[in-house]
Amino acid sequence: MKSAASFPTAIIKVFLAAGLVFAITPAGAAFGQSTPPPAGVTGDTGTSTDLYIMMGSDFVRPGLVPKANYNIGIGHTFGFMKKDPFGDELTFAYTYEDGGSGFWHSQFGSHTESFGVMKNFGLPKTKVVSGYTWIQGGISTFTGNLKLQNHFYNGESLGAVVHFNDFNSIWIQETFNKIISVPWYTTTSIGFTRSW
Repeated sequence: MKSAASFPTAIIKVFLAAGLVFAITPAGAAFGQSTPPPAGVTGDTGTSTDLYIMMGSDFVRPGLVPKANYNIGIGHTFGFMKKDPFGDELTFAYTYEDGGSGFWHSQFGSHTESFGVMKNFGLPKTKVVSGYTWIQGGISTFTGNLKLQNHFYNGESLGAVVHFNDFNSIWIQETFNKIISVPWYTTTSIGFTRSW
Protein backbone atom coordinates (compact mmCIF):
# COMPACT_ATOMS: atom_id res chain seq x y z
CA MET A 1 0.00 0.00 0.00
CA LYS A 2 1.37 3.41 -0.99
CA SER A 3 1.60 6.21 1.53
CA ALA A 4 -0.54 9.32 1.24
CA ALA A 5 2.63 11.39 0.80
CA SER A 6 3.24 9.82 -2.64
CA PHE A 7 -0.07 11.20 -4.00
CA PRO A 8 1.17 14.81 -4.51
CA THR A 9 4.37 13.47 -6.05
CA ALA A 10 2.24 11.53 -8.53
CA ILE A 11 0.23 14.68 -9.33
CA ILE A 12 3.41 16.64 -10.02
CA LYS A 13 4.67 13.87 -12.31
CA VAL A 14 1.37 13.89 -14.24
CA PHE A 15 1.54 17.70 -14.63
CA LEU A 16 5.12 17.59 -15.87
CA ALA A 17 4.54 14.63 -18.22
CA ALA A 18 1.42 16.21 -19.75
CA GLY A 19 3.20 19.53 -20.17
CA LEU A 20 6.13 17.84 -21.89
CA VAL A 21 3.86 15.91 -24.26
CA PHE A 22 1.95 19.04 -25.25
CA ALA A 23 5.11 21.11 -25.62
CA ILE A 24 6.86 18.71 -28.01
CA THR A 25 3.87 17.48 -30.04
CA PRO A 26 3.48 19.32 -33.36
CA ALA A 27 0.04 20.94 -33.47
CA GLY A 28 -0.99 19.84 -36.98
CA ALA A 29 0.15 16.24 -36.58
CA ALA A 30 -1.34 15.83 -33.12
CA PHE A 31 -4.84 16.80 -34.10
CA GLY A 32 -4.96 15.97 -37.81
CA GLN A 33 -5.24 19.59 -38.93
CA SER A 34 -3.20 20.30 -42.01
CA THR A 35 -4.02 24.02 -42.25
CA PRO A 36 -4.70 25.84 -38.99
CA PRO A 37 -7.23 28.70 -38.99
CA PRO A 38 -5.90 32.26 -38.70
CA ALA A 39 -4.98 33.50 -35.22
CA GLY A 40 -8.00 34.27 -33.08
CA VAL A 41 -10.42 32.30 -35.28
CA THR A 42 -12.04 29.22 -33.81
CA GLY A 43 -13.29 27.76 -37.08
CA ASP A 44 -16.73 27.52 -38.69
CA THR A 45 -18.40 26.24 -35.54
CA GLY A 46 -16.99 28.96 -33.27
CA THR A 47 -15.88 26.36 -30.77
CA SER A 48 -12.57 25.29 -29.27
CA THR A 49 -11.32 23.12 -26.43
CA ASP A 50 -8.55 24.07 -23.99
CA LEU A 51 -6.56 21.72 -21.77
CA TYR A 52 -4.63 23.65 -19.16
CA ILE A 53 -2.05 22.94 -16.48
CA MET A 54 -1.31 25.70 -13.99
CA MET A 55 1.04 26.00 -11.05
CA GLY A 56 1.20 28.85 -8.64
CA SER A 57 1.24 30.03 -5.10
CA ASP A 58 -1.57 30.97 -2.77
CA PHE A 59 -1.09 33.94 -0.49
CA VAL A 60 -3.31 33.20 2.49
CA ARG A 61 -4.77 36.16 4.38
CA PRO A 62 -3.91 37.29 6.96
CA GLY A 63 -0.14 37.05 6.87
CA LEU A 64 0.59 36.42 3.17
CA VAL A 65 1.73 32.85 3.87
CA PRO A 66 2.70 31.23 0.51
CA LYS A 67 1.29 27.75 -0.29
CA ALA A 68 1.68 25.53 -3.36
CA ASN A 69 -1.27 25.39 -5.77
CA TYR A 70 -1.54 22.92 -8.70
CA ASN A 71 -4.41 23.02 -11.18
CA ILE A 72 -5.44 20.96 -14.20
CA GLY A 73 -8.62 21.38 -16.17
CA ILE A 74 -10.45 21.47 -19.46
CA GLY A 75 -12.65 24.13 -21.00
CA HIS A 76 -14.84 24.27 -24.08
CA THR A 77 -15.79 27.48 -25.89
CA PHE A 78 -19.26 27.56 -27.44
CA GLY A 79 -19.92 29.80 -30.45
CA PHE A 80 -23.53 30.51 -29.43
CA MET A 81 -22.31 31.93 -26.07
CA LYS A 82 -19.99 34.57 -27.63
CA LYS A 83 -22.39 37.41 -26.79
CA ASP A 84 -23.19 36.15 -23.28
CA PRO A 85 -22.03 38.80 -20.75
CA PHE A 86 -20.86 36.17 -18.23
CA GLY A 87 -18.86 33.90 -20.47
CA ASP A 88 -18.33 31.88 -23.60
CA GLU A 89 -16.33 28.96 -22.18
CA LEU A 90 -17.47 26.31 -19.68
CA THR A 91 -14.71 24.74 -17.58
CA PHE A 92 -14.06 21.89 -15.19
CA ALA A 93 -10.93 21.88 -13.00
CA TYR A 94 -9.18 19.96 -10.24
CA THR A 95 -6.95 21.90 -7.82
CA TYR A 96 -4.61 20.69 -5.07
CA GLU A 97 -3.47 23.21 -2.47
CA ASP A 98 -1.11 22.62 0.43
CA GLY A 99 -2.87 23.31 3.73
CA GLY A 100 -0.08 22.52 6.19
CA SER A 101 3.03 24.19 7.50
CA GLY A 102 5.20 23.60 4.42
CA PHE A 103 5.06 25.08 0.95
CA TRP A 104 5.02 22.11 -1.47
CA HIS A 105 3.09 19.47 0.44
CA SER A 106 2.07 18.37 3.91
CA GLN A 107 -0.41 15.88 5.32
CA PHE A 108 -3.03 18.63 5.22
CA GLY A 109 -4.36 19.47 1.79
CA SER A 110 -7.29 20.96 -0.03
CA HIS A 111 -8.65 19.11 -3.08
CA THR A 112 -11.13 21.15 -5.11
CA GLU A 113 -13.32 20.12 -8.03
CA SER A 114 -14.95 23.13 -9.66
CA PHE A 115 -17.12 24.12 -12.59
CA GLY A 116 -16.77 27.56 -14.10
CA VAL A 117 -17.65 30.00 -16.82
CA MET A 118 -14.92 32.01 -18.52
CA LYS A 119 -15.29 35.15 -20.64
CA ASN A 120 -12.52 35.60 -23.20
CA PHE A 121 -11.94 39.06 -24.67
CA GLY A 122 -9.47 40.70 -27.03
CA LEU A 123 -7.20 43.59 -26.09
CA PRO A 124 -6.78 46.68 -28.29
CA LYS A 125 -3.91 46.76 -30.80
CA THR A 126 -2.67 43.22 -30.16
CA LYS A 127 -3.51 39.70 -31.25
CA VAL A 128 -0.72 38.09 -29.24
CA VAL A 129 -2.21 38.87 -25.82
CA SER A 130 -5.88 38.52 -24.81
CA GLY A 131 -7.68 38.64 -21.48
CA TYR A 132 -10.29 36.67 -19.59
CA THR A 133 -12.45 36.65 -16.51
CA TRP A 134 -13.37 33.38 -14.82
CA ILE A 135 -16.03 32.60 -12.22
CA GLN A 136 -15.82 29.17 -10.52
CA GLY A 137 -17.82 27.24 -7.95
CA GLY A 138 -17.25 23.80 -6.51
CA ILE A 139 -16.46 21.61 -3.54
CA SER A 140 -13.20 21.68 -1.56
CA THR A 141 -12.28 18.63 0.51
CA PHE A 142 -9.82 19.10 3.37
CA THR A 143 -7.66 16.07 4.09
CA GLY A 144 -5.26 15.16 6.89
CA ASN A 145 -7.72 15.24 9.79
CA LEU A 146 -9.58 12.29 11.31
CA LYS A 147 -12.46 12.85 8.89
CA LEU A 148 -12.78 14.59 5.54
CA GLN A 149 -14.34 18.04 5.52
CA ASN A 150 -16.25 19.24 2.45
CA HIS A 151 -16.95 22.95 1.90
CA PHE A 152 -18.31 25.15 -0.88
CA TYR A 153 -15.60 26.88 -2.96
CA ASN A 154 -15.92 30.14 -4.90
CA GLY A 155 -13.22 31.75 -7.05
CA GLU A 156 -13.06 34.78 -9.34
CA SER A 157 -10.11 35.24 -11.69
CA LEU A 158 -8.71 37.89 -13.97
CA GLY A 159 -6.04 36.80 -16.40
CA ALA A 160 -4.05 37.31 -19.57
CA VAL A 161 -3.23 34.81 -22.31
CA VAL A 162 0.00 35.03 -24.33
CA HIS A 163 -0.65 33.21 -27.61
CA PHE A 164 2.34 31.50 -29.26
CA ASN A 165 0.18 30.14 -32.09
CA ASP A 166 -3.38 28.86 -32.53
CA PHE A 167 -2.71 25.83 -30.34
CA ASN A 168 -0.26 26.83 -27.59
CA SER A 169 -0.45 29.62 -25.04
CA ILE A 170 0.61 30.66 -21.56
CA TRP A 171 -1.99 31.82 -19.05
CA ILE A 172 -1.16 34.23 -16.23
CA GLN A 173 -3.87 34.87 -13.68
CA GLU A 174 -4.77 36.24 -10.27
CA THR A 175 -7.64 34.55 -8.41
CA PHE A 176 -9.61 35.66 -5.37
CA ASN A 177 -10.65 32.49 -3.48
CA LYS A 178 -13.15 31.94 -0.71
CA ILE A 179 -13.99 28.73 1.11
CA ILE A 180 -16.41 28.82 4.00
CA SER A 181 -14.46 28.39 7.27
CA VAL A 182 -11.17 29.56 5.66
CA PRO A 183 -9.93 33.17 5.41
CA TRP A 184 -10.04 34.52 1.87
CA TYR A 185 -6.86 34.11 -0.11
CA THR A 186 -5.46 34.96 -3.52
CA THR A 187 -3.63 32.70 -5.95
CA THR A 188 -1.10 33.86 -8.51
CA SER A 189 -0.67 31.25 -11.26
CA ILE A 190 1.04 30.67 -14.56
CA GLY A 191 0.22 27.76 -16.81
CA PHE A 192 0.46 26.13 -20.20
CA THR A 193 -2.60 25.65 -22.40
CA ARG A 194 -3.09 23.40 -25.40
CA SER A 195 -6.07 24.27 -27.62
CA TRP A 196 -7.71 22.43 -30.48
